[in-house]
Amino acid sequence: MKNKIFYTFKSLLISFLLIFSSFYVSASDSSEEKFNVGEMIMHHIKDAHEWHLWGEGHSGTSIYLPVIVLNNGLQVFSSSNLYHGTEVEAVDIKSGKKITYLKGEGSASNYALYHEKIYSLKNGDLQFEDGHVHNAVTPIDFSITKNVLSLFFGSIILLFIFISIARFYKKNGAVAPKGLAKFIEPLIIMVRDDIAKANINHHKYQKYVPYLLTIFFFIYINNMLGLVPFLPGGANLTGNITVTLFLAFCTLLVTVFSGNRNYWGHIFSTPGVPYVLLPIMIPIELVGIITKPFALMIRLFANITAGHIIILALISIIFINKNLAWGGLSVPMALFISVLELLVAFLQAFLFSLLSALFIGAAVEEAHH
Repeated sequence: MKNKIFYTFKSLLISFLLIFSSFYVSASDSSEEKFNVGEMIMHHIKDAHEWHLWGEGHSGTSIYLPVIVLNNGLQVFSSSNLYHGTEVEAVDIKSGKKITYLKGEGSASNYALYHEKIYSLKNGDLQFEDGHVHNAVTPIDFSITKNVLSLFFGSIILLFIFISIARFYKKNGAVAPKGLAKFIEPLIIMVRDDIAKANINHHKYQKYVPYLLTIFFFIYINNMLGLVPFLPGGANLTGNITVTLFLAFCTLLVTVFSGNRNYWGHIFSTPGVPYVLLPIMIPIELVGIITKPFALMIRLFANITAGHIIILALISIIFINKNLAWGGLSVPMALFISVLELLVAFLQAFLFSLLSALFIGAAVEEAHH
């Protein structure tokens, strides 16, 4: 009940901030350059081919990441060739709106960048219809983007933590934990006892503990790293729906391949259901297999992204009103939400692991007689 109230409050706060921001932007003097709240927020929470640090435009400071595309062969070049390229203005065929995109230079002269998506200019300059590119070929993009680099960074942190702990126990045996192990061991025991053992058959839970530990610490570490998307070097890995989709898909695979005869029997021959209704029940049960991990994907993505949007929107109030006095309101509120996000970072990792354990537990549960 408390979680529902918290998430309802968060949703209402997001709606209020968006309405508030839209009102003040529309009411400001049109002769002055407007502060685009939506553009600023999306710039900070979406993926990019550069790691922006500070500054604006070409005078800003960024780490330009390698672009790797498959387009008539593998091609590799720096993303600076795209970001420092020529700004090209096109007109939407239907709406007549002007749209600006970047045309690459040097080794990227055959490519264009629009909304962080790379297009081939094989068919000439980009043409737009209803805001979408309709004449360009999209190459297969294997680039090391900001989120990919953040993924590597989080993985290195995880390897460092667990290799250090493994060496400690290998050297000292089953002793009282010290140093880093003192902080991590309670979390490991929590995942083992309160998540795996409590929800999976006590004869089978041990083989699923490594998977549950992996997703718990992966999500938790990257949630913590993602708490600074509005600072230089921040990334938003667990707020990327592609990442949450992959994590949910892993849970789906583990659940499906762990399913025993009793599990599949409940799907294809639901106990107590007349045979005449099975053609209706079987599709419903099969859809249920997909909707469970889908809910995992949306829950993690939505909660992490919502927290970032709230914090950035609160900070934006200062720039919307162009008055530092608003900082007395927006900064304490942003700080309050940031503290809540520390709880959400742990809570979302816990819930993802817990629900994964529940799904796996249902798949390996033996029939009751």
